[in-house]
Amino acid sequence: MIHLGCAGWSLARQYADEFLQPGSHLQRYASRLGAVEINSSFYRPHLPATYARWASSVPEHFRFSVKLPRTITHEQRLENGEAELDAFLHQCQQLGNKLGCLLVQLPPSLAHDASRDRRFFERLRQCHAGPVAVEPRHASWQAAQAMLVDLRIARVAASPARFAADAQPAGWPGLVYWRLHGEPRIYHSAYSQQYLQQLAERLQRSHAAGAATWCIFDNTASGAALGNALALERYLR
Repeated sequence: MIHLGCAGWSLARQYADEFLQPGSHLQRYASRLGAVEINSSFYRPHLPATYARWASSVPEHFRFSVKLPRTITHEQRLENGEAELDAFLHQCQQLGNKLGCLLVQLPPSLAHDASRDRRFFERLRQCHAGPVAVEPRHASWQAAQAMLVDLRIARVAASPARFAADAQPAGWPGLVYWRLHGEPRIYHSAYSQQYLQQLAERLQRSHAAGAATWCIFDNTASGAALGNALALERYLR
């Protein structure tokens, strides 16, 4: 299955007719799309009961990707965050088998440090065996390829790209994770139908090769994400 969705389950008004099923926003969203990325966990913790409630409200095939807290990635910068990581994992693991992936988004100023980064991801791997994707935003992370493969961590393919190799999936090839923030106006611009058709072909190829395949639209500020996800879903059929 290709895990396709948006960063958050807000339903833009212009696409309301696509989500007529009764229920909460999440239930209506999950009636059409099979995955979502929880970004709110970056800003604040959620109760374990909240994650359990979200899991119980979506179909069995639905999967959540959950973003690590900024206290770990941006404030502590992958150092000395054991207690915060343990608390976060206890919370989001209440999603059960609907926890599809963890997303580690790093600040643009965080250069790759081989010792620190291996220590952090080895600690994460001791606590979580499931899929993990990292979105670094410093070009030095191109040197982390061997470590990421060794620890089964995918590197996000991002749009717009921040460095030369950023536009292509990398890291562990068993997971492919696209995060599309909108171009040319980040968080606002919609992607063209030609781009979406080409992307659908790439997603189908990675899926056929056996990789767990994710595509998340984060161009949510003007509602474009939902329209792009729905259009891509039709191409993938």
